[in-house]
Order: sequence, then structure tokens, then C-alpha cells
Amino acid sequence: MTDFLLELRCEEIPARMQVKASEDLDRLFTEELAKAGLKPESIDSFVTPRRLALIARNLPLETAAVSEEFKGPRTSAPAQALEGFLRKTGLTQNQLEDRDGIWFATVNKPGRATAEVLAEAVPAVVRAFPWPKSMRWGAASQTTESLRWVRPLQGIVAILGEELVDIEIEGIRSGYATLGHRFHHPGEITIGGAHDYAEKLRACHVIVSHQERQAIVEAKAAEAAAAKGYAVIEDKGLVAENAGLTEWPVPLLGDFDPAFLEVPPEVIQLTLRINQKYFVLRDASGKLAPAFICTANIEAKDGGEAIIAGNRKVLAARLSDARFFWEQDRRTKLADHARKLERITFHEKLGTVADKVERVAKLARWLVEEGIVTGDALPSVRVEHSPDTVSASDGLSTLRQGSGQASLETNGSLADLAEQAARLAKADLVTEMVGEFPELQGVMGGYYARAEGLPDAVADAIRDHYKPVGQGDDVPAAPVTVAVALADKLDTLRSFFGIDEKPTGSRDPFALRRAALGVIQIVTANNLRMAVAEGDLLDFFADRLKVQQKEAGVRHDLIDAVFALGGEDDLVRLLARVKALQSFIATDDGTNLLAGYKRAANILKKEEPASVRVERSRDTDSAADGSSTALGTNEGSSLPYTPEPAEADLIAALDTAEPRATAAVLAEDFEGAMAALATLRAPIDAFFDKVTVNDADPAKRAARLALLARVRDAVHAVADFSKIAG
Repeated sequence: MTDFLLELRCEEIPARMQVKASEDLDRLFTEELAKAGLKPESIDSFVTPRRLALIARNLPLETAAVSEEFKGPRTSAPAQALEGFLRKTGLTQNQLEDRDGIWFATVNKPGRATAEVLAEAVPAVVRAFPWPKSMRWGAASQTTESLRWVRPLQGIVAILGEELVDIEIEGIRSGYATLGHRFHHPGEITIGGAHDYAEKLRACHVIVSHQERQAIVEAKAAEAAAAKGYAVIEDKGLVAENAGLTEWPVPLLGDFDPAFLEVPPEVIQLTLRINQKYFVLRDASGKLAPAFICTANIEAKDGGEAIIAGNRKVLAARLSDARFFWEQDRRTKLADHARKLERITFHEKLGTVADKVERVAKLARWLVEEGIVTGDALPSVRVEHSPDTVSASDGLSTLRQGSGQASLETNGSLADLAEQAARLAKADLVTEMVGEFPELQGVMGGYYARAEGLPDAVADAIRDHYKPVGQGDDVPAAPVTVAVALADKLDTLRSFFGIDEKPTGSRDPFALRRAALGVIQIVTANNLRMAVAEGDLLDFFADRLKVQQKEAGVRHDLIDAVFALGGEDDLVRLLARVKALQSFIATDDGTNLLAGYKRAANILKKEEPASVRVERSRDTDSAADGSSTALGTNEGSSLPYTPEPAEADLIAALDTAEPRATAAVLAEDFEGAMAALATLRAPIDAFFDKVTVNDADPAKRAARLALLARVRDAVHAVADFSKIAG
């Protein structure tokens, strides 16, 4: 048994591709070896900006002989079928075995030298490699048959034990030599095998383990920050990216002019992280520090002073641009920015962004005026304004929202604030800052609104109206923000469904699934009582609700059971019903009632005549308004026969349970409705044990089928139990 080392060296591999490439190399290599019956004990994978490598542990020097069986055509099949099978297996007819009229072939494959298998496997892996982006190079690139790789492939190391595996790919032949660090050790290194690969490269300033480089970046960055009394703002993605940009990572701390801190902190963070790949720091008070950490790829003789100075200069230019955008954008009021939205097409069938803003503004106002979003829980304060300007009156109590204060008195005032926030929410899309940093849309609008002196309730709504943008994101709670965020998402959904641009499969170009999840989170978190949708859109919400509730442990079939009743488009009420149902089904009463219901439903499905269905429908209508049903009371006065005791007990239980369950549902006391249904468990069990439904007497049979239909309808007052698994 011995180890095999493979290194594929090339020009710089983009940091974002490295970890996946390392995983792909492991997977493809394992698959190719498996075809020859080889399985390494384990595989260690490595990746740096200039190389992909792996070590396959404990491979045999030869593959074992294997036998493989193939099933062929029937012995009665046409001659052409048999000939094709023989060509596939390489056998003759007298080598086949007839088993019950079917030809079987056993193909024996002798063992092979592992080096031969590897010499075939490595080129196959290289040619099949799934780079997200790849290129051809040199004279060979004139043909589409030439090799594609992420960057020009420059070298191959392939050593089994201490012996070279001879591999040639597009003129590049395997050898024992690789290269060290580009600056510290640019010359060739001779590798003896898997046993000395990592350590020889480490001696030449290359750490081949991506995980080890990440640990170095994280630890040394924290150490450098702590030395100045700072802390690194955690960013695992940036740690991985810096590890992917270096073969010998050396974190260095630099600083920038504190005057730049007048720019919103989100802008500085994005400038450092996105543009420069720097780590962001905070001071002892938790505020953004005027400092950064960059990761060098060399041990500089001057301790990194020149590197820091160069990075400081580049960062200053970036932050100067950001400060210029910040100052320029504030010279124009948001309302004036918003007028430019008429020039931006939202969708060719839905008009401009300005058209969308108009729809959202009207919907946000409507949500407040209809009492769906209210300020009932807020202090009673007043605001005086026109539709275009809002100013809080002095001397009145105020409401703190977010980082500032807003004045509210009635839903009328709240509606005005919601409409104003909606009309300004998209204005920052045309600002210089959002043009540079699209990630800050909404956030910058909030800053500009606050700088302009608009109420904080409006500024907060502009800032947060895109929320929540995914599971785990903050859900708006302030009334103005809730109205605008909800209106924005509902308009998007209604608009795109209206032009039949619905998500299909994995395709969702307008992020409608995310919008629906956002609506669900806002509505349920704020207990908003409203019909969210109808028709196809309601079905879409049902699917999204299942996704959203899965993490909460809510069963899909229970959501289906409530939606199946029809007419349920209030998400708060629906989820309350579902949760009560889930609790009930988990009890013995619930389990047994479900079993009894399904037994009744199955009998009705087979036996119930149309006349009973019509009578049942009429009976259900009368029962709903409190009148007695056609089945009468437990004395059975309306029956043409005297009911058996178990039959009479079930009638009596229904006479009591039905009105209780109906009243509880109307009061949205779904636990109470379940408790009422639970009283039916024992009478239903007894009925099935002691009463013959399909009696020879037609009158008894019809009445008992109607009684089962009544049981089914009583249960359906709460949920369609036919949708529940179990």
C-alpha cells in the first residue's frame, strides 16, 4: 500500500472558486478510481491560489481482478439483439449463460498496475473539471477540442510512492518539480512524494492547506487589532477570501483619516470589505474604528510599512469618492431624486419605477386607513404636514422608533406618514452612492431622509422597507415601516402574477418567492388581520408558508388540511388553526378521531348516494344557524326506527359538539374547537364497534350514512382531515 500525490499548478485561481475546486478534484478523482475498482483509504485535499493538489492514502500497487455480470436479451430475441450484446461484452455466444430464457454474461477483468490506472484517470479528471469559468490558451486554443482550465495549466506533479506516474496533457508532462512562493522562493522545488509535499512547500513559504491559512488570517488579524485596542468585526467569508488570495498570509494593520467617519458606517464597511478585501475594526466603545487590516502575501523586510502605506493611499482615494457621493447626494432632496424614477423602467408590462412607487404609496395608505396596520399601541401624539412635507409639533409627547422620534396621533396621521415614506422609499436608487454600492439601497435613503429633517418614522421606513430579505433577517415592527414594506412586497406579487410572470421550477427572476416569504413574516410577526391573496397567488402563499413553517416544525399536510377548506386567506388565523390542529393530532384523542374520520370518509366515498349528499348539505346549512338537523336529537325522534344505543350516543355527542365547535371556530378559539371534536372520539369508536352501517334495512343504511356524513362535516368545520397523513 502506498500514497499518491497529485498537484495541478496554474496561474492564479480566483479565491471564490478554490474551495469548490478542491472538493471537485476529490470527487472526480474518487469516481475515476472507482471505475477501476480502486478506493483510497482517505484523501487529503489542498488548494492555494496557484495549485490544486490531493494525496490519496494507502492505494494498492495493483488493482484486484474483478468479475462483472451483465444481463442481456431474451434467448428468443432477434439475432441483432444478441449480436449487440456480444459486442458490448466482448464475448462469444458459447460464453453466455442461459437463465430461464435470458442471456447473462460474466466478464472477468484482470488486475492492473495502479500507475496505469492513474495515468488514465488524471487526464480524464482534468478534461472533465467543472470550473464555473475556464479558458483556452496558446496555439491550441484555436480548436474547441483543446484543453480548458481556469487559468493556463503550467505543471503536473504525479508521484505514486516515490515513483513518477507518467502523464501528459496538452504537451504538459508530469514531473517531480513544482514552484514555491512567487516572491520568497520563485525557483523549482523537487518533491519526493506525498510524505514531504506539504513540508517542502512550507519551507518555501507556501502553506498548501486552505484551512490552515484561514486560521492564520483569523488569529493574526485579531492579534494585530488587539495590539491597538481594537476588535475585528467577524466576517468568515472575508477570512476565506483572504486565505484564497495568499499562499503565505501576513495580516497587517493600517489606519485612515478619522474625518472619513462622517460618512455612514455601512459605506465605509463596504468600501473596506468589497473594494479592498480589508477587515473592518471597531473600537472599545463598539463604534467603527479609523483602521483596517489587510492581508499581505509576503514577509516584508520593513515589517509591512510600505505595504500599509500603499493600501492606505488606495483606501483614502476610495473613501474620498464615497465622501463626495455622500455630500453630492444630500444636496438634492429625496422628493427631487424620486422624480427621476420616471426614467427607469420597472418592467415593460408594468411601467416605470415611478409607476410602482405610486401603486405602493396608495396601498400603504390603504393598509393604514383600513385599520390593518395601526398605531393603536403607540402614544397619542400629533403631526401636522402636507403630503410633501412632515414636521412634528413641539410640546407634545413623542414616539421613539429606531434611532429617533416620530409624532403620531391618529390613523390618518399614520396613513400620511406611510404614504410619504412609500413615495420616497425608492428615491435613493438614482443617487450616486447607491450607484456605487447597490447593496445600500434603502439604507442610504434612510440616511438622506434623516439628514433632510424628515420624521424618523419615515426615515426608518425608507431604510427598512426591503426587510425581511430572508430567513433570520429582522422583521419590521414599526407601523410606518410595516405598511410600506408590506405594500411594496404585495405590489410586486400582485403585479407579476397579474402579467403571468410566475416562478417556474428553480426560475424566479423577480424574487417572488422571497417577496411572499417576506409578506408571511411581516403579517404573522405583527399579527396583521388581512386577506393576503386569492386564486393562484393564494396557492403560491400556501407553498411558501409550508417552506417558512418547516423550520418551526409545522407539518405540510396540516397546512394543506386548513387551506383545503377554502376561503381561508388570513395567515394569522390560518396558522393559529394549524398549530391547534398539530397539537390535537399529537394526542391520543386526535389520533383516534383521525382514524375514525378516515374510516367514515372511506365508507362514504364508496357508499354515499347522491340523495344523502343533498340532504347532508341541507342539514349542514341548518346546523350552522343553530336549528336542529334532520337526524334530530339523541332520542331519534326524526328517524323511522329506534336507533341503537351507540347510534343514539353518537347523535347526542354531535348535537353537543357541533355547535360548540362552530362557535369556537367563529371566536377563533381553535383549541376549543379541537376540544369539542375530542368528545366525539369515544362515541365514534363505539358506533363502529356496535352498529352496522350497511344494514339490510334501506332506511337504517341511509340514516347511518347521513350520520357519518354529519361526523365528517363536524370535523371539516376545523380542517379537512382527509389531507392529514396517518
